[in-house]
Amino acid sequence: MHKHSVDSLIFGCRNGHLEVCLIQHADGPATGQWGIPGDFLYDNESLEDAAVRTLRTRTGIDDIYLDQLHTFSALDRYPGERVITTAYYSLVRPQDYEAVAGAHELDAQWFSVKQLPELMYDHQSIIEFGIQHLRHKIRHAPIGFNLLPDKFTLLELQKLYEAILDIELNKPNFRRKMLRMDLLVDCQEKQTGGAHRAAQLYRFDHATYQNLQDQGFVFEL
Repeated sequence: MHKHSVDSLIFGCRNGHLEVCLIQHADGPATGQWGIPGDFLYDNESLEDAAVRTLRTRTGIDDIYLDQLHTFSALDRYPGERVITTAYYSLVRPQDYEAVAGAHELDAQWFSVKQLPELMYDHQSIIEFGIQHLRHKIRHAPIGFNLLPDKFTLLELQKLYEAILDIELNKPNFRRKMLRMDLLVDCQEKQTGGAHRAAQLYRFDHATYQNLQDQGFVFEL
C-alpha cells in the first residue's frame, strides 16, 4: 500500500529572476527543512483538486495557470514508506501574492531558482525538471500572460524570456520576432515613473494568445 501526494511548483518572475515559492516544514521527518508546497491526496479529491487546494492555501485564489508536470515514483524518494507524488506547476506574479505558510509550516518564501536552500527529499530534482519543462514551454506556447502585468514593455517581456531560459537575447531580434507574431497590442501609452526615457506599453491580444496556446508555435531565439 502506498500513499500519493501532490506537490505544487509555484513559479514567478521578479526583477529579471525566475523564482519559486518554498515552504519550511514544522513537523514530520522534514522538520526545519525547505521544500515544495504540497500535501497528501484526500480520498474524496482528484489530483487536480488537491493541487488547487495547495495553491489556494499559498496564494488565496483559485484562478491560476495550473498544469500537471510529472509523477515521481522512485522507491526511496520518501523516508520510511512508499510515497508517490504528482507535481503540478503554476505561474504567478510574485509581487501580487505574498508567500503564506500553512498550519504545519514554519515559513514560506520566494527564492531565486539560482539561490535555493538545501531541499528535502527529491525536491531539488523536481524543481530542475520543472525549470526544463518551463524552458520548453515558453518556446512553444505563450505563458507571459500569467507572469507579467496587464501592460508591459518589450524590455520586460524580454527579461522574462531571459530569466526563464537563462540566456541573454539580442534585443532587436527579440522585438522583431515577437512583434511579427501579432501577439501584442500597442496600448498607445508610455511607461511612467522610470529613470530612463519612457518606453511603449503593450498588452497581449487575448484572441491571438488563446490561439497560440491551442495551436502552439516555435519561437526561434
